[in-house]
Amino acid sequence: MTDAADISLPSFDLTGKVALVTGATSGLGRRFALLLAKAGAAVAITGRRVDRLDTLKAEIEAMGGKALPIALDVTDPASIKACVKAAEQGLGPVGILVNNAGMNVQALPHEVTPEGYDTMFDTNVRGAFFMAQAVGNRMIARGEGGRIINIASIGAFTQLPGLTIYCMTKAAVAMMTKSLAKEWARKQINVNAMCPGFIETELNSEWFQSEGGQKQIKTWPRRRLGVESDLDGTLLLLASDHSRFITGSLFTADDGQSL
Repeated sequence: MTDAADISLPSFDLTGKVALVTGATSGLGRRFALLLAKAGAAVAITGRRVDRLDTLKAEIEAMGGKALPIALDVTDPASIKACVKAAEQGLGPVGILVNNAGMNVQALPHEVTPEGYDTMFDTNVRGAFFMAQAVGNRMIARGEGGRIINIASIGAFTQLPGLTIYCMTKAAVAMMTKSLAKEWARKQINVNAMCPGFIETELNSEWFQSEGGQKQIKTWPRRRLGVESDLDGTLLLLASDHSRFITGSLFTADDGQSL
């Protein structure tokens, strides 16, 4: 029986932890990196646009955090291995992976090209899997476990107009999450996925300011876009020790957009 004196409010302090965030050059990845650093983690910030990583590093250091920029192309297995090695040499063992890198080529099903199809699956699925594998292997070797947070989408279980292939990739990420969670459960690696709805970022702001975007917003229950900070609580929960009893879960954060 729980004694009232034993109850304390959860703390999401990540001091002493090392996190690696893929796709940290913009949008949600950038926000995730800033948030984890604010919570005390040393953060390996990765992506292809190194100039943006340098700017992000300066921002993190200005608020008292620690960041290490590393060039990464998730479609290249050699780049993935080199990235994880550099992160651990520079910051220490990675205990938190935010598998965020992803992309989309918007097209109706009859317009999708083989090249566009391959690009999306190579980035969103193949890249995410081999990134999880590279970090997971090191977690297993150390015997300390860790946290892997995959970034999926409501497109994993809801059809989004004009985004057939994107939805297919995110459904694959969702099943990958459940499979890795079960395979690695006894290795003390918790694998979960965040499934955001539409969040305003620099990548989609032009569309949602257009007439078509405004019409789309009006179809949602609350008739509003999410903002990046709406995902803060979920990310911190999954990255922290408070998620010790959570693995193989898909966390929907969409303001009811998928209802």
